[in-house]
Amino acid sequence: MKHSRLLLTLLIILLPALAGAQERSISPGVNRAYENPEYARWQVAFETEGREIFEQRHAIVDALAIKPGMVIADVGAGTGVLSLLFAQKVGAGGTAIAQDIVPEFLRGIEDRARKAGLSQVRTLLGGEKDARLLAGSVDLIFTSDTYHHFEYPQAMLASLRSALKPGGRLIVIDYEKIPGRSSSWVMSHVRANRETVIAEITAAGFHLDRTHDFLQDNYFLEFRKP
Repeated sequence: MKHSRLLLTLLIILLPALAGAQERSISPGVNRAYENPEYARWQVAFETEGREIFEQRHAIVDALAIKPGMVIADVGAGTGVLSLLFAQKVGAGGTAIAQDIVPEFLRGIEDRARKAGLSQVRTLLGGEKDARLLAGSVDLIFTSDTYHHFEYPQAMLASLRSALKPGGRLIVIDYEKIPGRSSSWVMSHVRANRETVIAEITAAGFHLDRTHDFLQDNYFLEFRKP
């Protein structure tokens, strides 16, 4: 326990200085599966009963208390099922930005949004170190099972913080990584546990605002930009 506290303290001290200098991927190959994706195949994988985020998607959206007219960025949108729900909540006067590093995902989301008549959906191709969102333009940034795919987390967090308006929220939902409880896939695939993620994000200049406890396999954290 003492060693764990020391590690978290060191992370909080060191991460701001590392954000601009991070050159090496912290999780090489973690995004290799998406290099040549087939949208339909990943839609089946992501949007299926049995996957907690999909099953709880309406509860997750309700918990965010989204208001009409907001600008929301779904970073790591995947097949966009939550981006489309965000678009319905923000209404015609708001914007739902579906951001991902995979062009095929963005093309699939554009097609679905067009068929659903959701003209408030925008797509954005992100980078490995930069979300490519306009500075000070977003009310809420949402990530779901995406944080562990950030190969350059310090650089990406600096980018996300810049994109948020003052007081804006960063939502992080990701897998619980608990020895003896989490699956072997999670233990080998997911880089950091909840405590490390909180330390990294607070070191990047965010405040942990609240947590939600209705998910079982994932944690659900709300951070705020001061």
